[in-house]
Amino acid sequence: MNQAILLGATGFGLIAVCYGFARFAFGLFLPAISADFELSSSLAGIVSAGSFLGFCLAIAVAAWLTERVGPRSVAATAGVAAAAGMIGIASAGSSPWLAASVILAGSSTGFASPALAAAVTSMLVPGSRDTTNTFINAGTSAGVALSGSVAALMGADWRLAYAGFAGATILMVCATLKVLSGATASQAAKGPLLPSLGPDLKRLIAAASLCGAASTVVWSFGADLLAANLDWDGRQVGMLWTVMGCVGVVGAGAGWLIARVGIRAVHLVFHLMLALAVAAVGLDGAPPALVYVGGGLFGASYLMLTGVYLVWGISALPERPATAVTLAFLALAVGQTLGAMAFGFIVERMPSNVAVLAFAALAVVAGVVRRRPE
Repeated sequence: MNQAILLGATGFGLIAVCYGFARFAFGLFLPAISADFELSSSLAGIVSAGSFLGFCLAIAVAAWLTERVGPRSVAATAGVAAAAGMIGIASAGSSPWLAASVILAGSSTGFASPALAAAVTSMLVPGSRDTTNTFINAGTSAGVALSGSVAALMGADWRLAYAGFAGATILMVCATLKVLSGATASQAAKGPLLPSLGPDLKRLIAAASLCGAASTVVWSFGADLLAANLDWDGRQVGMLWTVMGCVGVVGAGAGWLIARVGIRAVHLVFHLMLALAVAAVGLDGAPPALVYVGGGLFGASYLMLTGVYLVWGISALPERPATAVTLAFLALAVGQTLGAMAFGFIVERMPSNVAVLAFAALAVVAGVVRRRPE
């Protein structure tokens, strides 16, 4: 089999279980988990932020590790952390145990993205790298779609769902170890933990942080908002997650689209779409049909934008691809961590529509932050 296809498929699967199952599925099951543990909105926001915090902690060192021990070991570590964290969530008997497991599961994504970007650079010729990287990145959409389907079928039985997710992840660890056996650490890429931040990287960090904060309305609180606004249960929210994931697969075409219309245009247009999606899903009074349209827009725009940040980062720091992805996705996750805590705090103190519109506006501001001309 062609090496690009094999690596792309394996990376797609690892991203699907780490992002779709270990990280983003928590918001999908949050109403049922909150009911079982009697979590307030503020506490639910703090626990949900743990998934993004775990990502931040892992990705802060992932590039440094990848550049020294190689992509294969770090990618496998991502899968192991995801499986262990989800087993912990499935067996959690207290809020502290749950929070610690959420952090561990979330850390998997921090290890996965830099390692896979480095593997693509190590194993493939330059002409196929952007396409493969953005295809791998779109694995999130498959994971989200599958987790939504599981939620629609199983309803509130979140413990069994997480046990099944962990089993699928263990299989992906085995595949990753086999396929990435030819990936090596780049001797030329070894450098300090934090590179010099030029203007292009600073703009990337600012935009990604704002984008991440805006996205928490759906990832962390979408299920809660829909339960309050439309009285939706886990099955209906699961169907929305499935729509988000299925439409989000367009993010696989980020590399192709950027090559044809330019990164600045793609960045602006899909941030405007993200703002509309956040409003459609989160605002009280939106009809169900509009919520589903908003979910599709959210999946497409979020996955496209993560692909944009991946390509933007590697273009700005081509000699250190793992570090480039670390900076882009760390900024995204910091925004998500702070955004989840802030939204949970704000929504307890003012009407939810005010909070939703404020966070949708963050997406518009992020889109205005432009990459400097080539």
